[in-house]
Amino acid sequence: MNEIAGVIYTLENIYRYMIIGYILLSWLPNARESFIGEWLSKLVEPYLTPFRRIIPPIGGMLDLSPIVALFALHFVTMGIVAIIDFFV
Repeated sequence: MNEIAGVIYTLENIYRYMIIGYILLSWLPNARESFIGEWLSKLVEPYLTPFRRIIPPIGGMLDLSPIVALFALHFVTMGIVAIIDFFV
């Protein structure tokens, strides 16, 4: 069981760092148009889009939806691990 939980937490950490990297790319001009920026966009935007629909940017510029998305990712991961613990 610990191996499965370890894999799930590792996948969560990888995706979390991808989201953080994507956020940091928004601070650099034209960074999202690079190969890495486009690659991260294809992997991260489908997850962030529902949060952006619910949480509008503050002042038109400050987007808090990635922070909420990171919390949701962590809680979902904890829930999956708890379910696996229950059945195993």
